[in-house]
Amino acid sequence: MSLLHLSDANFKKEVLEADLPVLVDFWAHWCGPCKAIGPIIEELAREYAKKMKIGKLDVDANPQTATHYAVMSIPTLIFFKQGKVMDQASGAMSRQELRRRIEENL
Repeated sequence: MSLLHLSDANFKKEVLEADLPVLVDFWAHWCGPCKAIGPIIEELAREYAKKMKIGKLDVDANPQTATHYAVMSIPTLIFFKQGKVMDQASGAMSRQELRRRIEENL
């Protein structure tokens, strides 16, 4: 499994009803820090494919979900488990920091 492309339409099925924990990267095309962590997110999506789902949600194209989770700055990373928010972080972070947060939320 690779990186999920999330939307307002598939968020419930892919995230809230998922059997595995899910990391959602709330981002936008114009966001510099989002572009900086994008390749890291993609790499970790492949690395953790059997343990966790990882997806990206474009806040400009999907404002309903971003508003529901009060995403005020991007990138915002939200960890879900069994449909509930377990952890949240805003701003770009290093590969090591992101990997540590994933391990804590598995």
